[in-house]
Amino acid sequence: MDYFSPAQMAGYVALVLGVGAFLNRDDRRMKLLLSVESVVYGAHFLMLGNLAAAGSAAISAGRTYVSLRSRSLWLAGAAVALNVGLGLKVARGGMGWLPIVASCAATVAFFTLEGVRLRLVLLTTTLMWLVNGYVSRSVGGVVLESLIATANASTLVRMGLERARAKS
Repeated sequence: MDYFSPAQMAGYVALVLGVGAFLNRDDRRMKLLLSVESVVYGAHFLMLGNLAAAGSAAISAGRTYVSLRSRSLWLAGAAVALNVGLGLKVARGGMGWLPIVASCAATVAFFTLEGVRLRLVLLTTTLMWLVNGYVSRSVGGVVLESLIATANASTLVRMGLERARAKS
């Protein structure tokens, strides 16, 4: 495996953007960075030949950006429908559905949740993308999802501590 191929380099760029996103406690800033990260991540998986992950990441980029401006359940439903349609067309086997299911769960979360609840769902979907990265042989993806899980967990702890201090 070439650790410095264009595909892997795109994964490393996505890594930096994704970790930066989850270190933010501000939902808006997190979503903006995740939109950009998803575009780069989609290109990364496209170059690796994982069409389900590439398409799902592309849909996620648009979905996350739109969720900055709207909480419309119709838009969330449209993003879920796009992901399911993509899965029906390109997903091969159960593992091919992993990024699709993760993206659908994140879509519902982006449009209906905020704060700690949002990040808990995103932690779960991050673990699904971690498995996808491993199966796809994505060096940047595995490191990205591992660091995102860590950053997200760290932010969840900080948010919990802030909430506890506010109650005191």
